[in-house]
Amino acid sequence: MVKKFIEYFTDIVSFPPSQMEPTMASFPHLFSPLTIRGMELKNRIMSTGHDTTLPTEGRVNPALVAYHAARARGGVGLIVTQVAGVHETARYTSHLLMATSDDCIPGYRALADAVHAEGAAIVSQLFHPGREIMESADGLLAVAYAPSASPNERFHVMPRAMDVAMIADIVAGYAAAARRVRAAGFDGVEVVASHGYLPSQFLNPRVNQRSDAHGGGDGGRLLFLEQVCDAIRAATDEGFVIGLRISAGERDDEGLTMAEAEDACAALGSRLDYVSITTGTSASTGGAIHIAPPMAYQPGYVAPDAGRFRKRLKIPVFVVGRINQPQEAEAILAAGHADVCGMTRALICDPDMPQKASRGATDDIRACIGCNQACIGHFHRGLPISCIQHPETGRELAYGRLTPVTRRKRVMVVGGGPAGMKAAATAAARGHEVTLFEAASQLGGQALLAQLLPRRAEFGGIVTNLMREMELAGVRVERGVAVTPDLVAAKAPDAVILATGARPFQPDLPTDGAIPILTAWQVLRREARPGARVLIADWRCDWIGPGLAEMLAREGSRVTLAVNGTHAGEVLPLYVRDDLAATLHRLGVEVRPYMRLYGTSGDTVYLQHTASGDAVEMEGIDTVIASLGHGPVDDLAAALAERFAGQGTELHIIGDALAPRTAEEAVYEGLKAGAAI
Repeated sequence: MVKKFIEYFTDIVSFPPSQMEPTMASFPHLFSPLTIRGMELKNRIMSTGHDTTLPTEGRVNPALVAYHAARARGGVGLIVTQVAGVHETARYTSHLLMATSDDCIPGYRALADAVHAEGAAIVSQLFHPGREIMESADGLLAVAYAPSASPNERFHVMPRAMDVAMIADIVAGYAAAARRVRAAGFDGVEVVASHGYLPSQFLNPRVNQRSDAHGGGDGGRLLFLEQVCDAIRAATDEGFVIGLRISAGERDDEGLTMAEAEDACAALGSRLDYVSITTGTSASTGGAIHIAPPMAYQPGYVAPDAGRFRKRLKIPVFVVGRINQPQEAEAILAAGHADVCGMTRALICDPDMPQKASRGATDDIRACIGCNQACIGHFHRGLPISCIQHPETGRELAYGRLTPVTRRKRVMVVGGGPAGMKAAATAAARGHEVTLFEAASQLGGQALLAQLLPRRAEFGGIVTNLMREMELAGVRVERGVAVTPDLVAAKAPDAVILATGARPFQPDLPTDGAIPILTAWQVLRREARPGARVLIADWRCDWIGPGLAEMLAREGSRVTLAVNGTHAGEVLPLYVRDDLAATLHRLGVEVRPYMRLYGTSGDTVYLQHTASGDAVEMEGIDTVIASLGHGPVDDLAAALAERFAGQGTELHIIGDALAPRTAEEAVYEGLKAGAAI
């Protein structure tokens, strides 16, 4: 952990590793209090505003309260709740919170009371997307309103320019929303001017083409935010905190620049109590990656930008950007880049991270790996938030507290991949006597292969984290043991959990054998070396095919990725997919969509276009890599079901042994099985 931390942060904090190591044990900066106007923070750890898709009918509900209460209980200093729409035209998704009527106050009050009871402060984001409209509730395209009729590239939206009356109405909406959350007991609000949303659109001279009081020079473009801040202050009180979230440059040619954002914050002056720095924009595909940067991005990469704001402004500066470990946050604070660190995905993955860090139990922290699959990935699919490593997230009402067992049972877990490890840890934590058997010498299953792909080394963290969970729960582990029905009979368990995983699916393809057809596993394990002209047949459309393409292109092969889908990474979280697409483009990888692998002959690979049915031939290929999914390893299931029928032994089949899918389903089913016994 120490080595990894030093490698990541030497450039950011600009002091030698020997000076960094003492901060890891005590975190003096991270756990120092901070007062912002009338708000007291017990530490510098923040859960930033992020969509959870937990609210129903635009209101706070018990699921959202339980979600945030778990993080407050875990020791976070500040919770910033997800965006609250301030006007009916702010509905950029069908499942955001709305603060447009007093009906929202009871739910917000329940949330504030729950968070305050655990010792954390709470702030609500106030939001209008402007032209950044994703969807509507009934499937019709909504009318988007913006300062000018400047088109959005990512969502293909042409907005309608706001008239002066609408601008005034929206400004009043910010004030009314602030009044409501203040009445509910919130400590403050955060105006969302980040990621190309409405306030940023007013600030950006490439988007704001108005010639009236809200356009023209810098002063005109700033007027909207000045009016919003002044209206919020007038509608609340002097003890109420007003913050601003803004991108330190939107990382797009048409986006707000860092200098423009910095000047705007400085000009707002005493209207603001803090500034929260992020980066990127929702308006473009490349800029949106930074909304929740995947594991390919260096932890804490936004910190130097925040430091620039902190040097100029006289108020606290917050920062986000893949700050997943307390060591990383401590280094950023110690270097003077920020006053508070947003550690949202770290808290999604481990709500108790602050408490563990405060008592020095850093090895017990379940570190986020930046996969994006169940957090922002669920949001983009309209599903409630969760975490592939911690499926209790978003399911606090069902799994927030494990029920201790009333009768201790002997539990035998077969398979040491993510599914088996989570099942074992869960059952043991509840009080069962659990032994996990793994045929290989190393735990981890397919996660051990995933971490071998370029820029995905952090995926191996899921193995380390689950091993620690098992250790803390008291699971006994036996490696190098192939489980048979006779062994199960000899152990006489009360319950057996089969998590035996999967193997590469290899269809019977017509081929003369001239071109070797390798599996992804063979290539990753370096059991075979591809040639100079490689075709990767990607059936699953996940990270394996693009990852192999990136790896082999970097090693000098000329690569074609033949995707049996509409595009590479079709099933991946959007920002992971888009980052991979950018990388493959830079490396010159040819991507061929709608391609089904048919067979080979000589140096020719035969494909079929899945939409037209037409044959496609690719000549000059010397290696085919078949990334065609997996089949379950479930041989033991039938044998055990037959042998122990009627004997009362519980049998659970989980993860890829049940049906090959992803690590998310594997870990969730491990949780369910461990909780059910």
